[in-house]
Amino acid sequence: MEQQKVDMFILTNGEKFPEEKVPFVREKLLSMDESKWSILSTMQFKNPTIALLLSIFLGVYGIDRLYIGDTGIGIGKLLTCGGLGIWTIIDWFLISGATKEQNYNKLQTYIY
Repeated sequence: MEQQKVDMFILTNGEKFPEEKVPFVREKLLSMDESKWSILSTMQFKNPTIALLLSIFLGVYGIDRLYIGDTGIGIGKLLTCGGLGIWTIIDWFLISGATKEQNYNKLQTYIY
């Protein structure tokens, strides 16, 4: 794929992936076939900042985990009121990283 397209993709979506994996994503995109660009450019990734805000305000109900696709944990938080608040507080620190990992996994399934 063209370097300019890859750089634009990294520029617009780089903050939605774990920092240590961005060089790997760039390398894989450069070696990817040009025909996959149209699908790749339309992929939607979850925003870690929105996930954090959902965690702060609605984390007790598991909305943050449901937003990123962790339905099991989201339902568990909903049924236990955020693990009696403990799970909610822990997620304030972990939800951004979990969102980035979910985005990376989504991209990784498409790249391979």
